Amino acid sequence: MILEKIQSPADLKNLTPSEITLLSDELRSKVIEVTAMNGGHIGPNLGVVELTIALHLSFSTPEDSFVWDVSHQGYIHKLLTGRNNSSFDKLRKGDGYSGFLSREESSHDSYGAGHAGTALSAALGICVARDIQKLDNHVVAIAGDAAFTCGITLEALNNIAATTKRFILVINDNEWSIAKNVGAFSKYFNELITNPVYSKFHKDAEKFLKQVPGGTSVMKLISKAKRDTKDLLAPSSIFEKLGFRYLGPIDGHDIPSITRFLEFAKDSEEPIILHLLTQKGKGFPAAVNEPERWHGASPFDPSTGKSTESSQKSIPKYQDFFGKSLVEFATENEKVVAITAAMPSGTGLDYFKEKIPHRFYDVGIAEEHAVLLAAGMATKGIRPVCAIYSTFIQRAYDQIIHDVCLQKLPVTFCLDRAGLSPNDGPTHHGLFDLSFLRCLPNAVVMQPKDENELHSMLFTSLHSEFPCFIRYPRGSGTGVQVSEPRLLELGKSECLKKGNKWSFWALGNFVPVALKLAKYFEMEYGVSCSVVNARFAKPLDHNLLSEHCQNHDLIVSLEDNVLRGGFGSSILEQLNEFRSPAQLFRVGWPDQFIEHGSNVNELRKKHGLDFDSLVKKLSQFIDSAKTRKVDLPVENLS
Repeated sequence: MILEKIQSPADLKNLTPSEITLLSDELRSKVIEVTAMNGGHIGPNLGVVELTIALHLSFSTPEDSFVWDVSHQGYIHKLLTGRNNSSFDKLRKGDGYSGFLSREESSHDSYGAGHAGTALSAALGICVARDIQKLDNHVVAIAGDAAFTCGITLEALNNIAATTKRFILVINDNEWSIAKNVGAFSKYFNELITNPVYSKFHKDAEKFLKQVPGGTSVMKLISKAKRDTKDLLAPSSIFEKLGFRYLGPIDGHDIPSITRFLEFAKDSEEPIILHLLTQKGKGFPAAVNEPERWHGASPFDPSTGKSTESSQKSIPKYQDFFGKSLVEFATENEKVVAITAAMPSGTGLDYFKEKIPHRFYDVGIAEEHAVLLAAGMATKGIRPVCAIYSTFIQRAYDQIIHDVCLQKLPVTFCLDRAGLSPNDGPTHHGLFDLSFLRCLPNAVVMQPKDENELHSMLFTSLHSEFPCFIRYPRGSGTGVQVSEPRLLELGKSECLKKGNKWSFWALGNFVPVALKLAKYFEMEYGVSCSVVNARFAKPLDHNLLSEHCQNHDLIVSLEDNVLRGGFGSSILEQLNEFRSPAQLFRVGWPDQFIEHGSNVNELRKKHGLDFDSLVKKLSQFIDSAKTRKVDLPVENLS
C-alpha cells in the first residue's frame, strides 16, 4: 500500500510516476470506504484526487498555504498530511476528524471553512500578510466554478490584482455545486472550455512547456504577447481584464500536466488562474451518474450504492414535506414562487421545480441575491418563499434587515437544518437564527412541533403581511396525521397540558422533551406541570405567559438554539417587564461553537440537553432548593 507510506506531503516527492498512479487509486478507495461507513462529501473529493496530489508535489505546506473554498473536498488533503489513521476512519463522528478543514486539527489547514465563496478573499488576506512581512511563500486558492456565483468571490476578484502581484487561483471546474450550476458564469466557463481558438492557443502553450528547453520563459513570452497584442492571438478572458494571467482549460486528472502548470504559476509575477476540468465523483460510477445525489451521501453499500441507514423510511423528511406542501399552496395561488440558493434537493424544492418550473428560481450560491430578489418580487404582490438552510441565511442578514424587515415585505423564509446538523459540525449547525431574528422589527419567527403544524405555518405565512421565518430541523418528521391547513393567530401558543406549579415552554423538537419531563416530575415529585407549545419565538404569547407567571412558581424554557438572545431570553425579558416572582430555568445550547458528532442524541448528551441529563439537573435543583429553603434561582442549563 503506497498510502500507508505517506506520513507527510514530503513523502510524495519520493514516489515514482507509477506509484503516484497507484496512490490515486488507493486514495479513491479510501474515500469510498470511509464515506460508505460514515457518509460524507464523496463526489467532490473523488474529483480532486489528482489535483490535490499535484498541489502537494509542487508546494510545501504548511509553509505554503492552500485555501480550499468550502473545504468539504479536503479529505484527500487530510490523508496526505498525516491524518491517515483511526481518526480519519471515524470521519464526521464525534471521536473522528471533521468533514471540513480546521485550523485546530492540523497546521496544514491554513484556513477553515464550511461555506462557499470564502477562498479568494481569505487567500488574498494571507497574501497581504506575506507581502507585509516580506516572506517568499506561496498562497493557492482552490475554488470550484460554483464559487463564482457568490458575490464575495467577485468582490475578491475585483481586488486581487490591485493588492498583490503573487496570487495563484485554481478553478476546479466540474460544472456542479450541489445541483447543476446556473447563471452567466456557468455559461461563460462553458464557452472557455469549448472555444476552439482559445483551447488551441493554450494547448500550443502547453506543448511548449512539454517540449521546449526553457519552456517556462517561452510561456511567459506567449502570455506577454497575448496581452500586448490585445487579443489578436486569442480571445481575452474576463479574468485577464481583471488583471489575471489565465491558463486553461487543463485536464484536472493529469497529474504531470497539472504539476507543470503549477510550477509555472509559482514563477508568475502577476496573479494567475489555472482553469482545471475535473469530473465530480470520478472513480465511483454511481457518483458520476448522479452527481447531485452523491455530493453529500449518507452511509451506503459501496458495491450497490444503496443507503444503509436504518431510518424510518415511511416518515418523510421535513424538507420533503415542506416542498410538497409548497407545491400544494402554489397550485392554488399563482402568485407563490419558490427561490433556492443552489439547494433544490436539500431544501425539498426539487418537487416545486418539477411541478411548477416557471415559478422556480435557483440563483446559485448567492443567498444575498436570493433575499433581495424575493424582496423585489414582494413589492409587486408576488408571494416569494425562500428555502435556505439556517446556517446559510446568516450570509444574507443585512438584506433581511434592510430590504425585507425594514420595508415590512411579506417574504416567507423556510429555514431547514435549524438546530443541529451533527456530522457537519459548527459551520452547519443552525443554532443562532432565533437570536438574530427575534430582535428584528416586523419579523414573525415560528417553529412547528410537527409536520402538521408546519403545514399550517406555511399556509399562515402565505396569508400574512409580515416577513415570516419558519425554522425546522434536519431529518424525518414525527409521522403525525396531516390535516387541512388553518390560519394560526400570530403569537398565539398552544397549551398542551395544564398544571399549577411548573410551566414548560418549548419550541419545535423540544416539545416532546417538555412533555416527557412534565410527566416524569409529576410522577416522581408530585409537581403539577403545564406544557406549552410556544409555536412563536416572536411575537411571544404575552397573555398566556402572564397567566402562567401568576399561577406557576417556575417557568422552564426549552429551545434548539443558543441560550444567548434566544427564546428563553425573550421569556426572561418578558418576566422582567411583568416584574414576575416566577423563576426561570432555561434549556438551550451553551455560548460556544458546538463540535461535530455522530448524531443529535450524542451531542445533546455531551452538552447536558438529553432527557436523562435534564432530569438529573432539575432533580438536583429541586433538592437543593428544598435544603436551602430559598426561592428558586434563575438557572441556565448549558
